Amino acid sequence: MGKKNLVPLEKSKRVIYLEKRRHRRGGVPVGTVCFGAVGLLCILYCIGIAAAGFGTRFFLIWGLLGVLSLLFALLLTRRQWLARLPKGLKTAAISLSGLGLVLLIAVEGLILSQFGADAAPGADYVIVLGAQWKPEGPSEVLRRRLDRAAEYLRDNPDAVAVVSGGQGSNEPISEASGMRSYLMEAGIDGSRILEEGRSASTVENLMFSGRLLDKENDRVVIVTNNFHMFRALGIAKSQGYAHVEGLAASSVPGFLPNNLLREFLGVVKDFTLGNLYVP
Repeated sequence: MGKKNLVPLEKSKRVIYLEKRRHRRGGVPVGTVCFGAVGLLCILYCIGIAAAGFGTRFFLIWGLLGVLSLLFALLLTRRQWLARLPKGLKTAAISLSGLGLVLLIAVEGLILSQFGADAAPGADYVIVLGAQWKPEGPSEVLRRRLDRAAEYLRDNPDAVAVVSGGQGSNEPISEASGMRSYLMEAGIDGSRILEEGRSASTVENLMFSGRLLDKENDRVVIVTNNFHMFRALGIAKSQGYAHVEGLAASSVPGFLPNNLLREFLGVVKDFTLGNLYVP
């Protein structure tokens, strides 16, 4: 055959994609199956938390992640759509995703490092960080903090409690007021309990509570849930608490993925704003 029978390259417009069979199961790309499954799980988790009555609307992020995962799964089934994306955009997306994953793993490792925080006896003050107070009483997250604090206070009768938390728009009373009553019902004398009822964040919890004691000389124990402990201690140290320890309360297992994701964002935010001390 002569060269005159060949089709010039510049006149060829059709691109044929050859799928690698080892990356498919039943004709569907493995990536599509994986992202599709992740998307469905995220959406179901979002619905589950909503049904359980979680205190904030942060759980909606799981619905958003689920929708994005499903859209990406659909995109993976359309090779021609991927081919039309600029190479620089694809490279940037892959690089940012990789960096984000590394950051997530590193921060979650720091959060998990304080899950077992257990303070030594003999503290001067015990700061109990607030959480949602419902019309029927403390949320499960807050109840676990209070029970842990009451146990320490009974074992250390000279320690003074500082209950910290203001009143949110969805709360019938201030968190501090409810926490004081709960500890008194648990057998802690009211004369040992100081109220800080203005704060609306962890930063303010520790800032306003610090004005009720000597941050440079007093031994202070912070009581909060395990997933929140790393950030709470980091904020306390950045505010000048010289002798501070953590006493970790347990968390609700079903809500733990949501709490860990929320804490990841909280750690990144507070570190960026200079609120968090990281050794």
